[in-house]
Amino acid sequence: MAKVSLSSVEKKALIEWRRDFHEHPELAYQEERTSEVVARKLSEFGYPIQKKIAGTGVMGLLKGEEGGKTLLVRADMDALPIREENDVEYKSKNEGVMHACGHDGHTSMLLMTAKKMIEKKDLKGTLKFVFQPAEEGGNGAHRMIEEGVLENPKVDAALGLHLWNNLPVGKVAVTPGPILAAVDEFELKIIGKGGHGAMPETTIDPIVTAGQVITALQTLVSRNVSPLDTAVVTIGAIQGGTAFNVIANEVVMKGTVRTYSLKIRDEMPKRLEEIVKGVSSAMGASYKLDYRQVCLPTINDPRMTALAREAVVEVVGEENVLEGERTMGGEDFSFFLNQVPGCFIFVGSANDSKGLNYSHHSSRFNFDEEALSIGVEILMRGIERYLI
Repeated sequence: MAKVSLSSVEKKALIEWRRDFHEHPELAYQEERTSEVVARKLSEFGYPIQKKIAGTGVMGLLKGEEGGKTLLVRADMDALPIREENDVEYKSKNEGVMHACGHDGHTSMLLMTAKKMIEKKDLKGTLKFVFQPAEEGGNGAHRMIEEGVLENPKVDAALGLHLWNNLPVGKVAVTPGPILAAVDEFELKIIGKGGHGAMPETTIDPIVTAGQVITALQTLVSRNVSPLDTAVVTIGAIQGGTAFNVIANEVVMKGTVRTYSLKIRDEMPKRLEEIVKGVSSAMGASYKLDYRQVCLPTINDPRMTALAREAVVEVVGEENVLEGERTMGGEDFSFFLNQVPGCFIFVGSANDSKGLNYSHHSSRFNFDEEALSIGVEILMRGIERYLI
């Protein structure tokens, strides 16, 4: 049983806030209602606030004793372009948009944490409660950093967490080192010479070439990355051709590359293009490649992870703390951790008995709301260990 200090009234409010955010999801950089609700509540709690950071971001500042350290604690606010299929009373009212990754929970947990922490009188430093837009592919964290969220006062460390349906509610994962991958994406156009499907000798078939390219790209992982390292190359989309008897002029592919190592990440664009160029040339085709690095790997600092782990153990007990939980998914909290030491925690939120076990980004995603108060307690105790 988790040790949670929230009252029944606070737990009820936490769930109500989450359900309100869930009913009114907003896409990246469109979180106008969400940010207004956040700003209003922070003001009601007594925080001086800064609004419109990176468009819709909000920050509440809590100053303790002068000369202490500054800790940034962050929640993401944006939803996804997914049509919700859950049959719940708080189902999304914004057709085609859904909180399918738990950001409604993250925002609510950080609000409750802010409400509780302003009651503390013995802070030996400063807290920045950061409510971030556009985590889902919009690099909102990067924009907030560019607009000075790590300055005035200068941030010394960062904490964040993510509700995690890969783990049952009551379990929490705290892992040092890389826990989420760098996210790169690319669009590749294979350019051939179209013609009649019955006369391939007069053409340069981009579909056949694309097939060879896809197969060859798998060697990026199997033969160019050490088995002791981790990488993923996925082609997620391919479009080419319009008829059964016509050889197309071109094929367009879209894919992603995921890595933990910054060194391997930096090598991937060059090696990928070498493969594409070699295969295309051998087939008589040409190509156009647009390769974009989206976000960094999320790498937990060992000392901050040890601090966070102590806080987690206090809440859920040693037997419920896991280490080694990693994913090749991406998370732009990585931009904060690239600037300051910190820790990102996975808070178990699944409950098989209630049917709350669908994966993140599913149209049926939902989580056990018991995880909300656990997350708040972890954040509070982590903050106290760092600043008190």
